[in-house]
Amino acid sequence: MNALLSVSDKTSLLPFAQAMHALGVRLISTGGTAKLLASHGLPVTEVAELTGFPEMLDGRVKTLHPTVHGGLLARRDVPEHMAALAAHGIDTIDLLVVNLYPFEATVARPGCSLDDAIENIDIGGPAMVRSGAKNWKDVGVLTDATQYPAVLAELQASGRLSDKTRFALAVEAFNRISQYDGAISDYLSAIDLPEDGQAPVQQLFPGQANGRFIKLQDLRYGENPQQQAAFYRDLEPAPGSLVTAHQLQGKELSYNNIADADAAWECVKSFVTPACVIVKHANPCGVALGEHALAAYGRAWQTDPTSAFGGIIALNCPVDGPAATQIAKQFVEVLMAPHYTAEALSVFQTKPNVRVLQIALPPGGDTAWAQGRNAMDVKRVGSGLLMQTADNHQLRLVDMKVVTRCQPSPEQLQDLLFAWTVAQYVKSNAIVFCRQGMTLAVGAGQMSRLDSARIASIKAGHAGLSLQDAVVASDAFFPFRDGLDVVVDAGACCVIQPGGSLRDQEVIDAANERGVAMVFSGVRHFRH
Repeated sequence: MNALLSVSDKTSLLPFAQAMHALGVRLISTGGTAKLLASHGLPVTEVAELTGFPEMLDGRVKTLHPTVHGGLLARRDVPEHMAALAAHGIDTIDLLVVNLYPFEATVARPGCSLDDAIENIDIGGPAMVRSGAKNWKDVGVLTDATQYPAVLAELQASGRLSDKTRFALAVEAFNRISQYDGAISDYLSAIDLPEDGQAPVQQLFPGQANGRFIKLQDLRYGENPQQQAAFYRDLEPAPGSLVTAHQLQGKELSYNNIADADAAWECVKSFVTPACVIVKHANPCGVALGEHALAAYGRAWQTDPTSAFGGIIALNCPVDGPAATQIAKQFVEVLMAPHYTAEALSVFQTKPNVRVLQIALPPGGDTAWAQGRNAMDVKRVGSGLLMQTADNHQLRLVDMKVVTRCQPSPEQLQDLLFAWTVAQYVKSNAIVFCRQGMTLAVGAGQMSRLDSARIASIKAGHAGLSLQDAVVASDAFFPFRDGLDVVVDAGACCVIQPGGSLRDQEVIDAANERGVAMVFSGVRHFRH
């Protein structure tokens, strides 16, 4: 058996090559890889010896030769192929170990120049990988160090790789080439190269968008039973994102479970202090802060017990026995938290259908809200795609502009911040009533902001909650004073809204007339 090894990342390569040599495999290699193997006493044949040509053009040309690609592409079951190899003195290559120049890592570095990016575009590596993977029935292609142990174990056990293994390796190889080429296309098609010799400018959005995702699982069905679905993750998922969750128990997640769970988790990790978010049909129906999981959950549940039935619950703090006992009294579809005590897990063992997920919070402490979030959002339209930077704006106290004679108290300012954070995760038009770190009513997804406000008031009444002296967040400006009048009539004493309407002064005058405080955030949080 002949193995060609040519890697940029040499992690774990030496012990793998030593084990291959012990199996009697002939090692062929290039440049720095060959030097590494030879320096540890391994017999290695350099590619230049096979091709009769030295590496050229600063290493740009070394494996682009019929001796290499003939050895990879020749079908062993086709006599004419084998005769052609014999006629030209070419040996077959049965195992190819290649990983590519670090293009993705290079362009991710701040200050990467176009020249640096170009020099890290691998040519010979992808060509060999494609040749070997195309001929998967005869050639095993390894493109990542994580594949070494399993391949070595199979070779040690049977002396060959099975068809199933070689095919799986070929699929992974073509996936890697697709990822690599996609990254190059994304980078280069975002470069604006001026004609006057000025420095290249990298645009935010590439000329061609190349989505690259890895399937985590097939789902039973999609949003509805007549739809098929699957769940994918980014190639490099951000820490603290939903795709990093570990399911500790319960039924398989459904399409709707995953969509709602993401909404709940993204909202709850926006808070630093212990918090609970309950989501139903993609909207928070209860959000609250508390000293611990039990307190936060109890207050969140109070907002809208009817909607919370069968909801998705997310906490950003450990779940202990008392909290688990209280949560388990209700019908819960999915529960998420960064940690569970042994007592808590034993409680949920009596509820085997509850999907219990453990997700580590993103690193960053007080700035964790900025971590583990998508940089870009995408939405499918007919035969097209909308792409935008994600709405990751975080409002601070210093950003808030009081525009009325009535001034919010320090406690009310904190509640306004809380309400504004919740409103960011509510479908537009969004109206959120809060008091003392707890949602009192949420109006979501209506065509009219007035209707969202009225629905919120109705839901508060159903839950037996008073809206007197509540603060209110509106995700977009009030185009007329009527929306303000509705929330004030319901009991609001403070309102936060973006501002920016042609009738801002009319709405401010109405707030002064009604004796309520109004704060402008300066940003809008539409969520469709």
